[in-house]
Amino acid sequence: MTAKTMFVTQEGPANALALNKDNSQVVIAGRNVFKVFSIEENEFVESCNLRVGKNLNLNFSCNDVAWNTLEDNILATAATNGAVVVWNLNRPSRSKQDHVFSDHKRTVNKVNFHAIEPSWLISGSQDGTMKCFDLRVKEAIRTFYSNTESVRDVQFCPHSTPIFAAVSENGSVQQWDLRKPERHVFQFSAHSGPVFACDWHPEHSWLATASRDKTIKVWDLSTAKPSLEHIINTIASVGRIKWRPQRKYHIASCALVVDCSINVWDIRRPYVPFASFDQHKDVATGIAWRGDPQIFLSTSRDCTLYHHNFKDATRPADKANPQGISFNTQGDIVYSWRVNTSTNKSSKLPGLLRRNAATSDDFVNANSSLSYFKKSNLGLKGDNAFLLCAQRYLLTGRPLADLCDHNAAVAKDLGKTNVSIVWSIIKTLYTTKVGDFGQQTPSREDAQSATMSTGHIDRDKKDEAGDIEKKVNKTPNNEKDDYENEEDEKLKLAEDPAVSFGDFFFGDSEMDPLSIDFERVGNIGLTGGLVTTTDRIDIQQPDWTLPTEAFALRHELQDRSPPPEQFPNSDSPDLNDEATALGVEDQPSSLLCVSWCLRLPHWDPSNVVVAALKHHASQGDIQTSASVLLALGEKRRSLINNAELDESTQEQWLLAYIDMLTRFKLWDVATQVIQLSWIMSVCQLNQQSTTVHTSCGQCDKPLIRSGWLCDRCHTANSAICALCHRVVKGLYAWCQGCSHGGHMEHIQKWLETNKVCPTGCGHLCEYT
Repeated sequence: MTAKTMFVTQEGPANALALNKDNSQVVIAGRNVFKVFSIEENEFVESCNLRVGKNLNLNFSCNDVAWNTLEDNILATAATNGAVVVWNLNRPSRSKQDHVFSDHKRTVNKVNFHAIEPSWLISGSQDGTMKCFDLRVKEAIRTFYSNTESVRDVQFCPHSTPIFAAVSENGSVQQWDLRKPERHVFQFSAHSGPVFACDWHPEHSWLATASRDKTIKVWDLSTAKPSLEHIINTIASVGRIKWRPQRKYHIASCALVVDCSINVWDIRRPYVPFASFDQHKDVATGIAWRGDPQIFLSTSRDCTLYHHNFKDATRPADKANPQGISFNTQGDIVYSWRVNTSTNKSSKLPGLLRRNAATSDDFVNANSSLSYFKKSNLGLKGDNAFLLCAQRYLLTGRPLADLCDHNAAVAKDLGKTNVSIVWSIIKTLYTTKVGDFGQQTPSREDAQSATMSTGHIDRDKKDEAGDIEKKVNKTPNNEKDDYENEEDEKLKLAEDPAVSFGDFFFGDSEMDPLSIDFERVGNIGLTGGLVTTTDRIDIQQPDWTLPTEAFALRHELQDRSPPPEQFPNSDSPDLNDEATALGVEDQPSSLLCVSWCLRLPHWDPSNVVVAALKHHASQGDIQTSASVLLALGEKRRSLINNAELDESTQEQWLLAYIDMLTRFKLWDVATQVIQLSWIMSVCQLNQQSTTVHTSCGQCDKPLIRSGWLCDRCHTANSAICALCHRVVKGLYAWCQGCSHGGHMEHIQKWLETNKVCPTGCGHLCEYT
């Protein structure tokens, strides 16, 4: 037997293939191809083309082909026109068609010869029936009705002669006995979708089924009730399966769509294939083992027939990473790793006798471990901060400031500092009475402070005037005249525009008419610093000041300083009366008058708030985004109108938050969110799915027109009161535990004094 991987290309795709009893020949069949090949050492050799003759019809269009288990010259095909055709390769004529069975009304999906009785041929059709043909009498001797839409596969059991299994498009599996065609032995639902193929294990009473639901299931049928032993999860719908000979746990499969590989699975490792063959360029349509666990054949929609050797397979498990790590937005880390626990038994043998691990069929046992590291959260009093926040948040019923304070405290208590800050910011922006964010007017306290400062300065000026008058009146005549002359000179200098004095004196003039008290001002006056006019100054030499510029100015600078004070300050206190006599008015200085107030531009925080909410939503914190919008209430309108927050985004946040609440079974909080919602599609959620559909207790048909009368069997068994035994046409109450019920008033009155179901079933019913 050749062990080489080889292939041959045909003019059309084949739907199925079959091997003869000694595995030396293979037949492939499809809609446009029907050939027999001899398997040589290095190639396929075509020995017979059965699609010949002038009368080519739908009998040559095949869905499946089977080779007789004892006679090499007998073939059978399942035709797309509903015929089961028997072919005899020993016929001397060019046409090898021997007999046509036209008992099926629709397409035949599968044919299969019995392993011990070669004259028995069974078929499964799209019409929902299975027929057993006897080639000796050339007629259908038995018909089996599956009561399903179609039968996709039938297989004789290798462990019991009269038993065969059938799978249907409704997901069910049936076991039949050839001696009892009136009813199946048992039936069970195996998959959630159509079952396309099945195969008996050659050594154990296991039946493998393949379905559109992307699973392969192994059932143990040795007991009265089938039990599920293993489940294999694939990436696509499974179309064909075949157990690997001499390997108890290995099974091969090919997909209907997407996956072009042929995978060999170890049912003890249901997620990663044991071996994979990737030679086909399109999905495979048929597989058959050549009696050797290392060799099998396959056909595909890419019009090729392949002969595979197991040593050329790829091992997906060897390419898988032995470690993996992942983390979430909260900083939690999950780490997993794999450790091989089995060792090669031949590792102690010499190098020449050591078995190559790459081609070994031994299943490598491995232990996988998973570690979860959770970031410590200070203040977190529960395992789920989302759950606790949802239960403790307040969204309505109080002023916005109180809601923000409460929710900020809740978030801070649970360790969600960022969320707590968001609530505090919302309170500051939408509850603080500061005008339009920046247009703040001076407070009453500020105005009083300014007035007091102005009055103090005016009183200082009055004291200066009184001090001057007092000195004039108390000095002798000569001293008085000298003093008056001195004061006149000072006033003249003060009136000179070249020497301008205000409240402060800047030491940059050529002649300083005032005297400087060096003990009080130190070096400030000499360095160009500020010297107040309230200090008594005594300077006889006028050239002690320094120039203000290092270089001469290009043009004369005009002095635009305010006019000087008329009277210098004096050291004599308590002269208010004399100052009043001189006519000094009690008026504030023009330098301290407020001519205009600083008004900051208007600032709208809507864009900043919306950006913060979008940031939390992008980080997965939908709870904060939705809760803030709900708590804002009517103030939400300005936020939505002034910022780029469309209605679809708001709807997504609310629906996502409601979905998360329902997952945690927080029905009350979810209902509150729906009631507070301002979006119509969210508000109407409470008005959906309020109808409970019931079925007839007799025929299981849904009750559509009325809740008590079945349109199919015209019975009212589902709506009979358990107490009065009359049909309930009004309010109906029933127990979800035992499904018994009746009139609401009757059930309520019964359960007031009793705890057991009134029908006598023994169930402890409750009325809530």
